[in-house]
Amino acid sequence: MSYKVEIAENAGFCPGVQRAVDTAEKAAKEYGKVYTLGELIHNENAVEDLRKKGVFAVNSVDEAEGKPIVIRSHGVSKNAEQEAREKCSVVLDATCPFVKRIHKIVSALPEDGMFFVLGDKNHPEVAGIMGNASCKAYACRNYEEIETILKENNMDGSARFAVVVQTTFDRGMFDKYSEEIRKKYSRAEIYDTICNATDKRQKSARELAKRAALMIVVGGKSSSNTKRLADICGEYCKTVFVTNAAEFSKQTLLSLSADSLIGITAGASTPRYIIKEVHSKMNEENIKNTENNEEDFAALLEQDQSFTRLYTNKRVKATVVSVSKKEAIVEVGAKQTGYIVREELTNDPDAEVEDIVKPGDVIDAVVIKVDDNMGTVALSKKRVDSALGLEKLAAVKEANETVEGVVSQVVKGGVIVIYENTKVFIPGSHTGIPRTGKLEELLKKTVKFKIIEVSNERGGRVVGSIRQASRELRDAERAKFWENIEVGQKFEGEVRSIESYGVFVDIGPIDGLVHTADLTWNRVGHPKDIVKVGDKIKVIVKSFDPEKRRVSLTAKDPDENPWKKFAAEYSKGQIIKATIVSITDFGAFAQIIPGVDGLIHISQVSVEKVADINTVLSVGQEVDVKIIEIDNERERVSLSIRALSENVEEEQ
Repeated sequence: MSYKVEIAENAGFCPGVQRAVDTAEKAAKEYGKVYTLGELIHNENAVEDLRKKGVFAVNSVDEAEGKPIVIRSHGVSKNAEQEAREKCSVVLDATCPFVKRIHKIVSALPEDGMFFVLGDKNHPEVAGIMGNASCKAYACRNYEEIETILKENNMDGSARFAVVVQTTFDRGMFDKYSEEIRKKYSRAEIYDTICNATDKRQKSARELAKRAALMIVVGGKSSSNTKRLADICGEYCKTVFVTNAAEFSKQTLLSLSADSLIGITAGASTPRYIIKEVHSKMNEENIKNTENNEEDFAALLEQDQSFTRLYTNKRVKATVVSVSKKEAIVEVGAKQTGYIVREELTNDPDAEVEDIVKPGDVIDAVVIKVDDNMGTVALSKKRVDSALGLEKLAAVKEANETVEGVVSQVVKGGVIVIYENTKVFIPGSHTGIPRTGKLEELLKKTVKFKIIEVSNERGGRVVGSIRQASRELRDAERAKFWENIEVGQKFEGEVRSIESYGVFVDIGPIDGLVHTADLTWNRVGHPKDIVKVGDKIKVIVKSFDPEKRRVSLTAKDPDENPWKKFAAEYSKGQIIKATIVSITDFGAFAQIIPGVDGLIHISQVSVEKVADINTVLSVGQEVDVKIIEIDNERERVSLSIRALSENVEEEQ
């Protein structure tokens, strides 16, 4: 009796889980030992493998004892993250981008609001989601539970609330519950936050189960998304839930008829090697059954040899035997000697072979050329990494996440950034460098960017944009600026430009205007006499208009107002000395103290009528004057030379 064995198109690690595992393994190599806040993934075998590599799960931040800690793909509450950052030397956030999106949604809800999470309230992802909001939060498995809570809160059809959904929730159930909610609650805000990978995994498992006589679901017993796969498959055919190949019993095959189809699928936390082990065991049982039926031994021999035969594009596990400056020699379990040249190890042109792999490392590679005459096989590690990188970057693009990488090359039309061992092309127009500038300015620099295109054509193409990331950052900074700005707020800014009417000062996300009269308490001719471009000056917000995006500033600190000194030391009727600082058609201004000028009206210059004040007074001349009026409200003072002459005449 022979069987057909088929693996579901979408099975095993999703990009988010793969990203978390890669982050933890990389950290363990760097720090020797790292901790994860809870089990990194819900798969007993994978957790044990990680433990052997130096990745250990803890139930609380305190258990990590200040050592490096990784936040798993399920995410955590904002309080847990804050505690980790306060107590641990290094915090690596491996939260799935799709989960991060949910955190952003719920954290933006008003404090007096309410939201529901469709999912398992005992699942760490759901707990993390609820812990990122400031408003009321409820975890519900179905629409009926939501309805019950709304009734308990005396909320009718006009109630306003939000609904998000656990990333691994069943698509069909979510669509059903969403429709029921919308029918009764028109103001409900429903967010479809199911991961695309979950959708694809459940769909491909369902389609395979419809055709299969037996479905084998592989994954951790505590994995909710794997349990859901088993439920889906169980609706269509006999289904077995196993953690690994060793748990599968061949007795299960006895009830199958000849040529039956056995389907295999796996949860998001199931490593690919475990899926392969299950698949291999099915094929082994297939061979045994065929031998028992005395089928053609030659055919079996050919089939057996095909498992070890190498061919172009085949994915293999390769063990590094030795390294040199140019290449790594690897063992692939075949008669040929495997090698990977430096250019096929990484996309980073500056990386050395010994920095990438070491003897004893087991890596994923793909066959690119088999030379039976020479007994060698050429492999590539970077092509496997790039394929995985494409998955991760697709998830980054879907989540609209900003990432960072190092500019490794300047090429025709733009630059290349390396991210997750994948080349990301950033066109010149998206670098933020002007046309007259040089792209070489970015070389070897770490830059933040957005992913704007991911294509699997021609080996994969990823396009990014530094400019878009910078624009979003500026927009976010400006939005925060307008939320927090207030009259009287103080800044230290840089003079960006100088005009005849004032200067523009950079105070962060925007430039504010300081009119000439507000630059100093002293009299000013032209702003360039006071400041120059690039000067750092302290300014205070006078007024602002968010709609017109304008801010009016002053550099005159009220605490340093010279009028306070004048008001304390001078009084009406007092005779003082003052220096002429400017002359107008209607009179002259004389400085009493720095920052306080008084007006000598033309009628107060002399007892005799003065036609041209320039014939009597000149700039820089020191004169005796009498204070004849003080306006404290308008901070103005009137002076008189004539009054002194009148006093003399009265005394005579």
